[in-house]
Order: sequence, then structure tokens, then C-alpha cells
Amino acid sequence: MTLLCFVTCKDEEEAKKISKSLLEKKLVACASIVPKIESAYRWKGKLESSSEALLILKTRKGLKEEVMAEVKKLHSYELPVIEFVEAGSEQTVEEWVEEETK
Repeated sequence: MTLLCFVTCKDEEEAKKISKSLLEKKLVACASIVPKIESAYRWKGKLESSSEALLILKTRKGLKEEVMAEVKKLHSYELPVIEFVEAGSEQTVEEWVEEETK
């Protein structure tokens, strides 16, 4: 089963740094970067907003913990948001993700 992982990053450069490391270590098959999003959130009791970059990763279920550990190691936030959802993909995509993350 393919997992999609969503990570908000402080900027596009941080997203590129994280994605490069994950790809080099074969922890993800693909990394897509949405360079500019606006996030609104509650942090330590206050309403906040900031410009961020969104990193979207494709990986397999068995690598979830390793992906999280690597993102946390490279991320600048005190509390990086790393969210996973299962993605139902066609068989050829599932095979490609599996092959690229061996």
C-alpha cells in the first residue's frame, strides 16, 4: 500500500533539502513541493499564520517510521507536522513505489 506523506516546511529550500535526503536514502519514490501555501493554526494558545512550503511524499507503509525519523532530523520546526494517508493507486504505481524504495 502506498502512503502519501504531507509535511509543512518553513520554505521551499527546506522542503528541497528534506526531499533530497529521503530520495537519496530510498525512503520515498517521489517528492513534490508546493512552494507557497498560507497556513493558519493555533500555537501555544495563540492564533498564528505563516507562509510555508508543502512537501508531498510517496512511500510504502513499511517505511513510515524511517521517513518520520529522517524528516524530524532535518526539519527546523520544534513540532514538524508529518501526516500520512493511505493512497489507493493503480497497480503499476504501487509497483513503482515498491521498486524505488528497496
